[in-house]
Amino acid sequence: MLASAAIAISYLDRQTLPVAIKAIQKEIPITNEGFSLLNTAFLMTYGVMYAAGGKLVDALGTRTGFTWIMVFWSVACASHGLAATVAMLAVSRLLLGMGEGGGFPASTRAVTEWFPAAERSSAMGIINAGTAIGSVAAPWLIAAILGFANWRVIFFVTGGMGLAWTLLWRRVYYPPAEHPGLSAADRAALASTEVPPAGTPWLDLLRYRETRGLVAAKFLSDAAWYFYLFWLPKYLYDARGFDIKGVSSVAWIPYAASGLGCIGGGWLSTHLVKRWDSINRSRKLALGASAALMPFVVLVTHVSVPWAIALFSLAYFGQQSWSTLVMVLPADLFPKESVGSVAGLVGFGGAMGGVVFGLCAGWLLDHGFGYTLVLGIAASLHVIAFAVICFTVPAVRPLNLKPTA
Repeated sequence: MLASAAIAISYLDRQTLPVAIKAIQKEIPITNEGFSLLNTAFLMTYGVMYAAGGKLVDALGTRTGFTWIMVFWSVACASHGLAATVAMLAVSRLLLGMGEGGGFPASTRAVTEWFPAAERSSAMGIINAGTAIGSVAAPWLIAAILGFANWRVIFFVTGGMGLAWTLLWRRVYYPPAEHPGLSAADRAALASTEVPPAGTPWLDLLRYRETRGLVAAKFLSDAAWYFYLFWLPKYLYDARGFDIKGVSSVAWIPYAASGLGCIGGGWLSTHLVKRWDSINRSRKLALGASAALMPFVVLVTHVSVPWAIALFSLAYFGQQSWSTLVMVLPADLFPKESVGSVAGLVGFGGAMGGVVFGLCAGWLLDHGFGYTLVLGIAASLHVIAFAVICFTVPAVRPLNLKPTA
């Protein structure tokens, strides 16, 4: 639950800029391309530190690594409140991405420490549901703060929440071998889930087609996801004429659906594993079902607002069901000492997909192409990503990595 709360805080932090953008623009002029560049600043360092954060957590351990990660990103979040120009906002986004990049690798490692393979997708579903909690809370919290204070206060409040979480994490979380509340019998039962020190280097991991396939699939699917995540409030502002109160009243609905997707995808895969005793068949069926929900978002610009929100909700549900399953695949495929590193590489691929598609979307929108084309492209990406996984991961089962010299 603590890892889920951390992910909730991370999504609350990263949503502050998109939701508060109208209030910020009253002081700092920001175009569509400028907005995409701010998102790019976040995703560039987020992707790099997603990969490096996996290595960091593998090296320092989950408890210490997550502590440093959370402190850094909380201070970076608060720094947005001091910005006076787009350049200063960009620096804060760079620092925020640098800190938040380690969140998911640390969470993946915590799941690997405490849960056997058959239960990991459900555990990751609960953790990934934190994305929905933070995103649902963002419009309401931001609207409430803007009702009595300047937009800068938003970043100070959310940064403070991360520092408070750090104190609780240090008090509560320990790996099984060090947990003071476990008996000797409990430690013995959990011994098989303990994670050894960091192992295979990145370049060696990238020699496996499974690694390359997961990175490529995440590049494609997260290209769409980060567009939905960062641009939904702006779409409602620009294309549907909403104000901050209007956004806070409806923008939470797709994010709530994403939380159901996290739980639903993890539950479905776990249920199928128990029924068929086949991780390969179960993971791929659940991934395919998730990807099949995504193309319907292409209809958003052709329907009324309620139907548009419903279609976004379907896409958010499918995306986070998909994401939960993709995040657990490194633990299914790779030795425990390499899970954090592989998860980091996969997250880096996803962030770079968000960078590329975000820049393209900003350019297209500022040059008159409109949301119909952008959403049409986004609608196809998960289906292509599923085909990539089927081709590059013929069987979801533990790999025998060759020892490095």
